[in-house]
Amino acid sequence: MSEGCSHNCDSCGQECASRDLHEKLHPKSSVKKVIGIVSGKGGVGKSLVTSLLAVAMSKKGYRTAILDADVTGPSIPKAFGLKGPALAVEENEIAPVVSRDGIQVMSTNFLLPQETDPVIWRGPIIAGMVKQFWTDVVWSDVDYMFVDMPPGTGDVPLTVFQSLSVSGIIVVATPQELVGMIVEKAVKMANMMPTPIPVLGIIENMSYVKCPDCGKEIKLFGESNVDKVAAQYNIPLLGRLPIDPMVTAAVDKGAVEDVDVSVMDDTVAVLEKV
Repeated sequence: MSEGCSHNCDSCGQECASRDLHEKLHPKSSVKKVIGIVSGKGGVGKSLVTSLLAVAMSKKGYRTAILDADVTGPSIPKAFGLKGPALAVEENEIAPVVSRDGIQVMSTNFLLPQETDPVIWRGPIIAGMVKQFWTDVVWSDVDYMFVDMPPGTGDVPLTVFQSLSVSGIIVVATPQELVGMIVEKAVKMANMMPTPIPVLGIIENMSYVKCPDCGKEIKLFGESNVDKVAAQYNIPLLGRLPIDPMVTAAVDKGAVEDVDVSVMDDTVAVLEKV
């Protein structure tokens, strides 16, 4: 029987949301804070936000890392221009791949013969891989680890919330009306854990595009309602990210560490208080 449950979880055959399943880090690892980057739907730019936050905190002098939990659709290595393989130092001991500026990264792409090979695994195997990224990878003196999660509330987000010592989550959304549903799903899931996980704030991505001629902000997705949603759930709005062709080009070239990350200053200030 686990805390918060009224029956024997080991014999019920079900994955109970209230069961405490925290896994231990590798004995040689040190990770101080774990920040999950989440969303209730795909295509909102979680990987971009994850990359920019890791770069921003690194530029502030913190040792940062990214655990790429989007196992079937990893895009973090591309943003940093990283390729595998991740090196197995010895049994149950894997070294992460390190970026140009010292950001430690672990992703499924580093374990595949070819980075374009599809990962055709069922949920439990994917969840097990995410656990191994936490338990078998040697994370060296990490101040902030960012976990890039797949969309939704399925196996992987549940595994991350239950297995890793998550300090807080940041919700990524876009200006469409769906933002309310996206935020509500993430907030409810975080609150359902045995120890509720703090929701640190919302970042609105694809908020606008700036006209290169006149500088006017053009809202491609219409007027945003993210302020209303943030107020409804009493969650800070940490920033609005524009659609920026220069950022897109830098990510495509594997040069996300060259991007101006000042747009993340408010989020950095929040993270420093976690």
